[in-house]
Amino acid sequence: MDILLLERLVPEAHAWLEERHPVESRLDLANDASGVRKAIYKAAAVVLPRKLPVTRELLDFAPMLKAVARMQAGSENTDLEACKERKIRVIQATTANVRSNAEYLLAGLLLLYRRGFGATLAGDHHLEIKPGRELHGSVIGIFGLAPTAHALATMLHALGAKLVGYDPAVHSAAPIWAKLQIQPVTVQEMLSQSDAISVQVMFASRYRGFIDDKMLAHCRPGQVWAGISRSQLFDPAALARALTDGRIEAAVLDGAQANFAARGSPLHGMSNLVLTPRLGSYTIEARVRASWYVAHRIHEALAGPLQSRPFPISGPMELDGPVSNLGPISGPASLGGY
Repeated sequence: MDILLLERLVPEAHAWLEERHPVESRLDLANDASGVRKAIYKAAAVVLPRKLPVTRELLDFAPMLKAVARMQAGSENTDLEACKERKIRVIQATTANVRSNAEYLLAGLLLLYRRGFGATLAGDHHLEIKPGRELHGSVIGIFGLAPTAHALATMLHALGAKLVGYDPAVHSAAPIWAKLQIQPVTVQEMLSQSDAISVQVMFASRYRGFIDDKMLAHCRPGQVWAGISRSQLFDPAALARALTDGRIEAAVLDGAQANFAARGSPLHGMSNLVLTPRLGSYTIEARVRASWYVAHRIHEALAGPLQSRPFPISGPMELDGPVSNLGPISGPASLGGY
């Protein structure tokens, strides 16, 4: 066995990889740490689900391992230092879901601006009609310049929104602000000026609880928030207070930790907080991009640089191009169960 799949690739990418290497698919082991340790012993490469951690202990059971791959961005579950010491290549489809996440944020903002839509879709056809808002002419705060913000800014400009932004890791004089046509401001100015906030901050441990009472005190009353950043960015009690007193009218957050709004959390049961289970990256097109990227990078790791490619690919960002460049896709069935 050369390649162990604990997460599904789209069938076309799976078949392409299987033509070049022995591949074993063991999706049943995704939640079985003991089973993974036994199965990974003969693997030269492994594709892991998001939640399964790569630790020194796990790598001790994988003496032949040359590559660890994930279909998502984020390395919080991967011991990068241990991989580096063992010369194991870490492969992540870091840009495959940029556009899908941007569209999720745009959809979240649109639904929050027309909140009656969500209630109607949920089956409440007798909702009292309240005036909605239009994104055209609105001020949208871009909180964080992760790659998703680049795609989102283009979409919002096309709709006539004015963009202001803040990123704790990007200086206000950096040329990226002008390139994206986002006015850089302080976080206080962004919160006080914006009708809506889009959150896509690249998370680091130093940002745990970064969005707290002191920051949220500057919110423009009636603001709406849509976010894809890790939920650790928020102080749950501070967010609950802002959602209760009207500073934040409603929020849609993707991929929050299981205990973020669980029973016992100050956010539990709040009707104006909607949490979705990582829907932002869960599209057919993003899955195709991620599958092909992972398949090609694994092949490179095991067989050296590709001598010929079925489609041009000069770097990760090219994965954000049309899906037609990345291999065939016939619809939901191409996800092989996803």
